[in-house]
Amino acid sequence: MNKFADATLSRSASLTLDQRARGAAKNQGGDQRDEVVSCSNVWKIFGTRAREAIAAILNEDLGKDEVLARFGCVVAVKDVSFSIRKGEILAIMGLSGSGKSTLVRHVNRLIDATSGVIRLNGVDISKVTNAQLRSIRSKQVGMVFQDFALLPHWTVRDNVAFGLELQGIPKLERWAKAQAAIERMDLKGWEDRVPSELSGGMRQRVGIARALAADPSVLLMDEPFGALDPLIRRDLQDQFLALSRDLGKTTLFITHDLEEAFHLGDRIAIMKDGAIVQIGTAADIISSPADAYVAEFVRGISRVPILTARHVMTPASPDDLPSSADTPVATPDTPLAELIATGARTRSDILIVDQSGRAVGKVTIETMLSSMKEVR
Repeated sequence: MNKFADATLSRSASLTLDQRARGAAKNQGGDQRDEVVSCSNVWKIFGTRAREAIAAILNEDLGKDEVLARFGCVVAVKDVSFSIRKGEILAIMGLSGSGKSTLVRHVNRLIDATSGVIRLNGVDISKVTNAQLRSIRSKQVGMVFQDFALLPHWTVRDNVAFGLELQGIPKLERWAKAQAAIERMDLKGWEDRVPSELSGGMRQRVGIARALAADPSVLLMDEPFGALDPLIRRDLQDQFLALSRDLGKTTLFITHDLEEAFHLGDRIAIMKDGAIVQIGTAADIISSPADAYVAEFVRGISRVPILTARHVMTPASPDDLPSSADTPVATPDTPLAELIATGARTRSDILIVDQSGRAVGKVTIETMLSSMKEVR
């Protein structure tokens, strides 16, 4: 296609890109009153011919390499849509270069989208003034980075209170709020220490405390535990999960570790080449990978801690009705690990019943044994 045709295509398509995104934002399924963060048809293309590149991708299904060769543009985020409900943790998982860290920086407009709509607490952040954006960043959004990003010559207390200081909160009030966050992260007694006196795990606790101090509704976590030792990482994961539940924070959690994503995320989005290739619960992804790429990601992950009866049961027939009071029964939400324990104890298939006691499926010994194998 020549340059004239490229430009014509760009003009005709670019007129509808934002309209398409805004229409999608209005028509997303679910109760939008509960949506704290939503992204609709978000694109980020680096380069001077970004609009032409998007139009060509939509019309010709070009790949990243083709876009780079033809337009000199880099596709970072490709037509991404999702929403996060109040109190939910959405874990975005992908390899290096998949676009996950670029995507998270769109939520507080550290990066502006080429196209698409991003809403934070119902507000289209592309429409706010600079003053409003500063307020959103300091009061509504907390961000935690992998590299801690602490001020090296400031004490723990001053680092945690830094965002509050930027808001103009008086010293005694911000120190009181900082102290509450410090104690939540088990840092009491370390208030007057500087970062060089802390371990890596403690520095990250300071980073999380700083994000919590302003009591934001949204947390953006960009691989916060990636540089930590495994035992410290797991401890902080568990502590963060408990805090998130206790405080009701809405979280976008970026990771390249699938087990971390499954452990923390209410839902998981898997990214490749700037696009989300699958989004769902850990059980959804393990039991029904969207494509070969996702299947390869979950290969080797044990199903036992993740799946429930509904994911492994087969339909019930009249012959499956309980033959005696000793017939083991379970519900569709019974964890697979519990089914396996019951099957091992009774050495029999398990009948799955709904709330009314009606048989809706069964899980056989063979199915349980098969499910114990890691995904290959």
